[in-house]
Amino acid sequence: MDYKAVIFDMDGTVLNTIEDLTDSVNYIMRKFDLPEKTLDKVQHSVGSGAAVLMERILPDGRDNERFDEILEAYKAYYFDHCNIKTGPYKHIPELLAELKKRGYKMAIVSNKSMGAVRELRDLYFKDYVDVAIGVAEGLERKPAPDECLEAMKQLGVSKEDCIYVGDSEIDHLTAVNTGLKCISCLWGFRTKEELLKVGAENNYFVNDPLEILDILK
Repeated sequence: MDYKAVIFDMDGTVLNTIEDLTDSVNYIMRKFDLPEKTLDKVQHSVGSGAAVLMERILPDGRDNERFDEILEAYKAYYFDHCNIKTGPYKHIPELLAELKKRGYKMAIVSNKSMGAVRELRDLYFKDYVDVAIGVAEGLERKPAPDECLEAMKQLGVSKEDCIYVGDSEIDHLTAVNTGLKCISCLWGFRTKEELLKVGAENNYFVNDPLEILDILK
């Protein structure tokens, strides 16, 4: 397939954000006298945005009478501390540089806030990634196709021109719902076995970012 654009997920795909996410969660847990969470618990709770993360990690989920307060405190703290330990995965900068050299357009779509997505894109990938889309009014979060469709609109490409790269079941479903072929990366927050359980057997699977170049050649 002659693709013209690549749409990437952010967390667990191009950026290893899990330590900052876990630290932010546990800051909030301590602040509200709640039990701290392991990195593994946080890793398996992220992917669907801050509200779902809080729902999954709070002992009583959305039934917590302070849920909204806790959620807003988490979002504010994470926004200010989202780049303490975060950084690109090995070979991601080299991958993006080579894709740009080959003429591919690139976008990042994420269930983070629009502000956080654009801040992190500007810090790490501004020379390569043309479009960064996060949660915003009027866009339903992934796995709905809205963010990908908006990215394609801004890139000026059709879905036939695009391939999607992500690490989680949310990313697999996003690609399905958008009508895109999916590359599932195995250095992120989910295992191949977990992805196969949600029907990802027809995806490409890669263990290193540079393997994506072989798929696109």
